[in-house]
Amino acid sequence: MALSAQQVPRWFNAIKLSSFVNATQVRKRFLRSRKTLLYGFSAPPMSSDNCLLQWGIKTYRTSSLWNSSQSTNSSRQENNSLQSTLLPSVNKQPQKIPNADSELSLEGLEDLPPLSPLQPVSEEEAIQIIADPPLPPVSFTLRDYVDHSETLQKLVLLGVDLSKIEKHPDAANLLLRLDFEKDIKPILLFLKDLGIEDNQLGPFLTKNYAIFSEDLENLRMRVTYLQSKNFSKADITQMVRNAPFLLNFSVERLDNRLGFFQKELELSVKKTRDLVVRLPRLLTGSLEPVKENMKVYRLEFGFKRNEIQHMVTRIPKMLTANKRKLTEMFDYVHNMMSVPHHIIVRFPQVFNTKLFKVKERHLFLTYLGRAQYDPAKPNYIPLDRLVSIPDEIFCEEIAKASVQDFQKFLKTL
Repeated sequence: MALSAQQVPRWFNAIKLSSFVNATQVRKRFLRSRKTLLYGFSAPPMSSDNCLLQWGIKTYRTSSLWNSSQSTNSSRQENNSLQSTLLPSVNKQPQKIPNADSELSLEGLEDLPPLSPLQPVSEEEAIQIIADPPLPPVSFTLRDYVDHSETLQKLVLLGVDLSKIEKHPDAANLLLRLDFEKDIKPILLFLKDLGIEDNQLGPFLTKNYAIFSEDLENLRMRVTYLQSKNFSKADITQMVRNAPFLLNFSVERLDNRLGFFQKELELSVKKTRDLVVRLPRLLTGSLEPVKENMKVYRLEFGFKRNEIQHMVTRIPKMLTANKRKLTEMFDYVHNMMSVPHHIIVRFPQVFNTKLFKVKERHLFLTYLGRAQYDPAKPNYIPLDRLVSIPDEIFCEEIAKASVQDFQKFLKTL
């Protein structure tokens, strides 16, 4: 049947209300899908009765449909009216009446307001979220941060042992704040120019990770200072390799240390330079053991200043050796083996040897009647050969006995 004039506005308003509801549902569903995609997860499947929104938005034009509906006959309208009250068949999708007011384009969807982080998420969407575990605010190991830090990853590839570095509480705070390209790479290139090999970078940085907190210009200035003191590039490379913290100290400190050893030991410039090249830790370590050992050599052992000078230039470790070990060794060699001062000065290697080794060999030679350390007498045994050669050569050339005899003797001690 035909619609009356009064029924047309009411019917038209119903269409507009239905279109508005559909458009609102489209907007909500698109927002929900867009939110899910932004979080990196796939959009949920859409219901079969909602065909307005798929991955592409279909635009419906309604003006022609509206005009054609006005020109149809009354019988066609009656049939449409009757069919609209029937349930849809299985094979035929229900026809939806579009409206120009509800038309949505891709441009319009792009202008939608940004999503709110407080927008609720459905239970189905929540169970699809796979989030990385958060970084711990406090940790006792750098292992928790390696997967999230490019700097730590590249340091591990260089051979840096993070398990040793993390023992220092300030190490993690320093390394995690550094950018590899900006803060670390220039230091690595500087060390390579200095002569540190690729396979030496890892052990070097494990000991001296604090070099990354140093200004690159200050590091270059300290190298320039050493060059001004006639240290060759090979000397500087050897010193930095053996004393990784050397370049962390200022020019003033390095100059004061060189002056101290030159004055205290009364050495020439060349001998002072040779001394610190052989033991560069003299420039980085504490001076208290050095001062204490100098007093021990003079006051307790009774060596003269020139004798001390000769021994420490031969064996620089004598300046930093443990005082108790030095005292035990001197007491045994001088008092038990009856070796005079001038012989000990000629062979200071004895202070760089373990005491039990000297005891074992001396007691074996005493047992054989061959313990003779005076160069003016026959069968003289130099101290350096006593302490430096292997057991096989000691037994064959000095003790004139077999290794088995020496081992049997040691079981009696």
